[in-house]
Amino acid sequence: MAITFSDLHTESGLKSLDEFLSGKTYISGDQLTKDDIKVYGALLSKVDAFPNVSEWYDCVSSQLSASFPGKAVGVKIASQAAPAEEVTKEASADDDDLDLFGDETEEEKKAAEEREVSKASSKKKESGKSSVLLDVKPWDDETDMKKLEEAVRSIEMPGLLWGASKLVPVGYGIKKLTIMMTIVDDLVSVDTLIEERLTVEPINEYVQSCDIVAFNKI
Repeated sequence: MAITFSDLHTESGLKSLDEFLSGKTYISGDQLTKDDIKVYGALLSKVDAFPNVSEWYDCVSSQLSASFPGKAVGVKIASQAAPAEEVTKEASADDDDLDLFGDETEEEKKAAEEREVSKASSKKKESGKSSVLLDVKPWDDETDMKKLEEAVRSIEMPGLLWGASKLVPVGYGIKKLTIMMTIVDDLVSVDTLIEERLTVEPINEYVQSCDIVAFNKI
């Protein structure tokens, strides 16, 4: 049965996740799965205020770091999403039936209106971005995986940035390529990228199929 976590950028959403993780090491089962990767990608950052979430976040981070042993230079990702505390306050300001922080002053109302105007302006100026994790599968165990990755990374287009990758065994001596990419939503369609670039000539000499493992807004 599918598990649903909502509003992980808010305090209530993080509290729900923290309660779910009580007594658990992973989201599903006793080892790291795609469920952990999806939830991990949905969090803005580590949240120390929720101990179960914090411990799980560190566990996933350490395993992901081990999977990508290359030396990182450090990357910061800017986000339009507001911190959980700020979002909670804004929700309180907009909901007349739920007042967690008392009556608003005129200054607070004005500040909230200015934030909304600023957000609307930013959305018009900047296109949203997404982080996508792909599974790229070869034809068989004789496929040259180095050339397969080179062929994948040779695809260039505005709004597409390839990231970290690793080879994952799938059985019978066959390995698949798991690779991250960041896209500008208005410029790159993942479905089109797969159907018209990754699985057609000449790349389909190496690539049998591609699957989207995780898709998260940045």
